[in-house]
Amino acid sequence: MPNRTARTHTRVPGSSSWIETWMMTVDEYFEGQGRSRQLFDALERMVGEMGPVEIRVTKSQVAFVGRKAFAWAWMPGKYLKRKVAPLVLTLPLPYRDSSLRWKQIVEPTPGNYIHHLELVSLTDLDEQVGEWLQRAWNYRA
Repeated sequence: MPNRTARTHTRVPGSSSWIETWMMTVDEYFEGQGRSRQLFDALERMVGEMGPVEIRVTKSQVAFVGRKAFAWAWMPGKYLKRKVAPLVLTLPLPYRDSSLRWKQIVEPTPGNYIHHLELVSLTDLDEQVGEWLQRAWNYRA
């Protein structure tokens, strides 16, 4: 088992229970996943242009955090056996964006829309994605 760099405790919403989460490094998370790592590195460069951001890595995802988490990157291949995109970018926005590029949009709470974008090639990380990242940053960070 890889060495974990830290662990955090998070309260389960609506409960007095806590969940322990082991933090990983970016290298540990993307180990053996070259294409996913290449896409993540390009995404990280885009996010880095926005200002100071903390990266938090767990077993299931990598979060970009300002004041709050505003973007997540994750590999669906860790969970699905069929052919899937090497990386998914998840962004919260206060509205349902009308772009047809989104794989899925859900509204877990009123006025909070979670958008999932599949990233397959570096060309997917274009100016429009940069605009969405900035909107998510403004909304959550």
